[in-house]
Amino acid sequence: MDQSEDLPASPLESLRVVNWAQVQAGQEWIRARGLSLQQAFVLSHLAANPGAIQRDIARATRTTAANVSGVLRGLEARKLVERRFEGGDERSKRVFATDAGIALVAGRDEAMAAADESILAPLTESERATLQVLLDKITAGLPNPGDS
Repeated sequence: MDQSEDLPASPLESLRVVNWAQVQAGQEWIRARGLSLQQAFVLSHLAANPGAIQRDIARATRTTAANVSGVLRGLEARKLVERRFEGGDERSKRVFATDAGIALVAGRDEAMAAADESILAPLTESERATLQVLLDKITAGLPNPGDS
């Protein structure tokens, strides 16, 4: 069998393969910590934004406050987050990742950078630069998913 038969048929199909490899690396990292994707996202958000309120967490995670409440209950049960009343106002609970929660999600950026490096390993520095120029050209007119 010709090995080229297994290669993606188009540039965008190739990008889907690259994206799939990145997603798999992220999911493996999350699974190794015994977290769901939502739990990992909420913990990472709280590590970067201590004292967030539930509504802000819901907005950041693009889900509902009710869904966030369930995620927080699970994280609280594992002592990875805690809710505190701030300034004596019992209506306003702020959520904080505990030291254990912060430690659990520490190293995510480094793990994802290592996964990216593994994906790009077959390319020379010059090829990587060319790829970046081409991808910049393609994405210049596209909406950034992080901007919505």
